[in-house]
Amino acid sequence: MATLLYDRLLMKFGEDPIKEIEIPKHLSGNLNPEFVLRPYQVEAFQRFICYYEKEFDFKLSPIHLLTNMATGSGKTLIMAGLILYLYEKGYRNFLFFVPSTNIIDKTIDNFLNASSRKFLFNQTVTIDHKRVEIQRVDNFEAANPEAINICFTTIQKLHSDLYTEKENSLTFEDFKDKRIVLISDEAHHSQALTKKKNNNQIDADFVPTWENTVEKLFKTNSKNLLLEFTATIDYSDRDIVHKYENKIIYRYDLADFRLHGYSKDVHILKANIDKRDRILQAVLLNQYRQDVAGKHGIFLKPVILFKAQRTIAQSQENENFFHEIFDKLKAIDIAELRKRLSIPLIQKVFQFYKDEGISDSQLAHRLNSSFAPKYCLNVNEENLDKKSIRTQDRKEVIEQELLLNRLEDKDNDIRAIFAVQKLNEGWDVLNLFDIVRLYTERDTRHNRPGKTTIAEAQLIGRGARYFPFQMDNTQDKYTRKYDNSLTHDLRIIEELHYHSIDDSKYISELRTVLKEKGIIDDDEIELELFLKEDFKKHKLYQSGQVYKNKKVDKSYSHVKSFEDLGVKKKNFEYNILSGSGSDIAVFDVQSDDIPEKIKRQDISLSAIEPHIIRNALSRNPY
Repeated sequence: MATLLYDRLLMKFGEDPIKEIEIPKHLSGNLNPEFVLRPYQVEAFQRFICYYEKEFDFKLSPIHLLTNMATGSGKTLIMAGLILYLYEKGYRNFLFFVPSTNIIDKTIDNFLNASSRKFLFNQTVTIDHKRVEIQRVDNFEAANPEAINICFTTIQKLHSDLYTEKENSLTFEDFKDKRIVLISDEAHHSQALTKKKNNNQIDADFVPTWENTVEKLFKTNSKNLLLEFTATIDYSDRDIVHKYENKIIYRYDLADFRLHGYSKDVHILKANIDKRDRILQAVLLNQYRQDVAGKHGIFLKPVILFKAQRTIAQSQENENFFHEIFDKLKAIDIAELRKRLSIPLIQKVFQFYKDEGISDSQLAHRLNSSFAPKYCLNVNEENLDKKSIRTQDRKEVIEQELLLNRLEDKDNDIRAIFAVQKLNEGWDVLNLFDIVRLYTERDTRHNRPGKTTIAEAQLIGRGARYFPFQMDNTQDKYTRKYDNSLTHDLRIIEELHYHSIDDSKYISELRTVLKEKGIIDDDEIELELFLKEDFKKHKLYQSGQVYKNKKVDKSYSHVKSFEDLGVKKKNFEYNILSGSGSDIAVFDVQSDDIPEKIKRQDISLSAIEPHIIRNALSRNPY
């Protein structure tokens, strides 16, 4: 694969100089203080600032960059920060476009609704000692020259507006005399032209497409910027790589995101049980998470997603079946479920409620109440991009989108969601802990996972966002804490469970896709070990404890020079003993005491053999 831009920047300027770039106060200080910048987000800003402010031979003009970051890693916060940064550089007009209307309402809420928990900016934005307003505009004709003006649209609407004259809509003329920043979210949707292998067969002047419409807009002014963001980029597609090799400014994929502890630990809970028991098992586990969290003083309202395969009718049927179960769940149902389910995790759940003194009758009542119809949401309504959608339906869908965007709010009581494909993209939620696959069919093609399995993996990736909490100030609120404490009660709220039928071929296909996407470990091996009966009776097995040393990495990132190792002097003197000498008679006056001649030699560090330097460094106790 070609050397991508982010690697070329490192080779040109060095990793340490880039990491030493200071994030401006007008950027960091005007973001929502609840969103503490993570190290990889800081690095994303540093990469952009380096590219924007420095001059080098492979810099594009106008600037066109793509940021490839994992789902849930905070791409939208990066967008907000870059808007603040570019405002200080003189930019006032920002065109923000996404692939669908269903996503844009959530985006507008995050950028403009100051009362939302996900509002991206500080309550007051101040740049150069002046208060700056953030406002939504339909076009840039009457834009406020002192404000941040954002035009939100979809790629489809943008394309339509530009080629069909409408009142108050965007036109190519809007872009000629203005410096505009184009921001594309879920940018892989507008790469269809590049993905066509014979691009030379398509004449952009005669066959306008979404992709070349954006390119044409971008090039109307040499001072424009095009900033693309996506979690999904196909590095195996030569045409995509060829187009973006000089544009990918930063890459932080799902494998890095999980490795650094920012995601939930994903588990597949496979069981050879029917649809009813799979629903009960998932709901029971979901309620257990809430009760464990509550026992430790953590507010948690875990959400569960029930996934239909293809049609809205299937999803509606699932919801009706669900309500039939929890309209009349009784103690006898809980008792029988305990007998049928032998999975250790589920047995641990039952033991928890027994230890807490909660009877089967009380547990059944709790589940019936928590998952009543008013706490469930079916998200299979009309798509907002359809021209035929009625005004009332449009209003309901918008309200539903906002409800989905605020699932973590304390006043949002939704516990169960029923969906087909709608939530595979553009949905960010921290408190999704269970996904239930309510069908058994597979769609393997040529011994490879089919589209349904790939879509399921994408959905799991969206649900893998970590739910932040901490028990004391020594813990990092935003990363997993119990990877090395497998039996700790709170580990359950660091896990996402995907509930499926026990189909070995399907599970193998799903694991393949999850590994490819970096959601689970590629080198994970599952072994079943059997202990001898006499060892099980041994005191060591029954009451012994095994201790494991924790390996703590020692950081040397602060070492930039010998001075950081305690070497303050630039020149060192060392006297080497020669081993020579003489025997002088004390009372012999004729004996001359001729002192040994001292020879001096200056030796530079570069002249010393490398193995000697390494040996010296190894003896230094730093």
